[in-house]
Amino acid sequence: MPDLRARAVVDLDVPGPVISRHLYGHFAEHLGRCIYGGFYVGEDSSIPHERGIRLDVVEALKGIGIPNLRWPGGCFADEYHWRDGIGPKQSRPRMVNTHWGDVVENNHFGTHEFMDLCEMLGADAYVSGNVGSGSVQEMSDWVEYLTRDGDSPMASLRRENGRDEPWKVPFWGIGNEAWGCGGNFTAPQFASEARRYATFCRDHGDNKLYRIAAGASDDDVTWTTALMEALSCLGCQRDPKNIFQAISFHYYTLAGTWEHKGSATSFSTEDYYATMSKAQDIERIISAHARIMDAYDPGRKVGLVLDEWGTWWDVEEGTNPGFLYQQNTVRDALVAAVHFDAFHRNADRLVMANIAQTVNVLQAMLLTDAETGALVLTPTYHVFEMNRGHHDATSLAVHVLDAPDTREADGRSLQVVSASASTTGSAALLSLSNLDAEASLTIEVDLRGRTVSSATARVLTGDSAAAHNTAEAPDAVAPIALDTELESGTLRVTLPAHSFATVSLELA
Repeated sequence: MPDLRARAVVDLDVPGPVISRHLYGHFAEHLGRCIYGGFYVGEDSSIPHERGIRLDVVEALKGIGIPNLRWPGGCFADEYHWRDGIGPKQSRPRMVNTHWGDVVENNHFGTHEFMDLCEMLGADAYVSGNVGSGSVQEMSDWVEYLTRDGDSPMASLRRENGRDEPWKVPFWGIGNEAWGCGGNFTAPQFASEARRYATFCRDHGDNKLYRIAAGASDDDVTWTTALMEALSCLGCQRDPKNIFQAISFHYYTLAGTWEHKGSATSFSTEDYYATMSKAQDIERIISAHARIMDAYDPGRKVGLVLDEWGTWWDVEEGTNPGFLYQQNTVRDALVAAVHFDAFHRNADRLVMANIAQTVNVLQAMLLTDAETGALVLTPTYHVFEMNRGHHDATSLAVHVLDAPDTREADGRSLQVVSASASTTGSAALLSLSNLDAEASLTIEVDLRGRTVSSATARVLTGDSAAAHNTAEAPDAVAPIALDTELESGTLRVTLPAHSFATVSLELA
């Protein structure tokens, strides 16, 4: 097919909002092989580990600068009772994980193990509390156990279990998917519960909780409206009540229906474009929630958090359907790239996002095999690594002036060019995606406002949009160098079909 062409402008001297590193957060649920056989192999494993935590997994995730980790769920959070996961492992009670495979959970990975993991990763903890089957007292005690110093009942219990100093826990979730597995509440019912639970999640010492109330599925702004009404009044100029500090929502990308989501690796060109269209729709959904929040909170004191997002396909053949294990292709990587571009553009309201999930579940960074010890970096992992320069950087608007014609996919118009940019000091990073399945794209970017002294680029793609990595071919999809032309402030780069690239700019 003939080469596609596009033209864009970036004003390097016109800063936008800061892109929080927490938009690159992660999610680890007691689901399938995310925790057991993923992060945690146990203290008797022959795989190198520290207190049962797999060391090569930790090192791989440190390579993408994982900023925060959400745990223990997900739906699992609302049937998890934290006291079952402390103390000697051999005496911890077992439970049935009713949501994910109906398997027996031995609670060997609990609070202390999770906080060990966060410390090893250098990541902030995001603990999701149990509203669905728990109590206000249970959640309040967990906060005290984790974060209080001195001679309190829960601090003493923590010391009995081997940890003297309290931990820092910045992020605290008030429930999960309260409209469904988290209790089947109505929005007004849960708004009342969120106020009550959040009130008793205390700040202890210098640990200040950022409380995140569970919110909507997709674009159901009823939930955002009810939660904002619990904090403020419509059109008020007063600051919202400081009860909870953020509202979450969830959004998954799939090409089919919930009953038949489609294969992760075997899909048509039509399926591919439907997936990209569904991914681009995240911009509309973020904007819908943001507009509601702006009406109640024009000063943007309350944050918006997308704490579950990513692709969801049918499980790999021969695996437990409750374990949600799926392969990860170039298509998945481009879904991530499109989301990050939208996150960067909405960084004034969107403060955190958590991809689902980190290891062996849904759109994972890593695929592991506990028996062979294999570890595979997925194409999505590489997008996170290539975009690392955006962490805590100042966003820059990318104005696409000339672009190829849009495609119609899944009832929506699909833009085949996706882009975002940021700057930090004397450097800038430009992210570019060519979503066309078959044609390459040459894009010229007019870089204005500052002198650019050099440009280096990398590109991620594969033989097809279904290309993926395995233990036998771990680098089938991996970033490689990409040629650039830089002349008189104009950058020219050609992106292969179905590819993602980053261009690092040195600024004079």
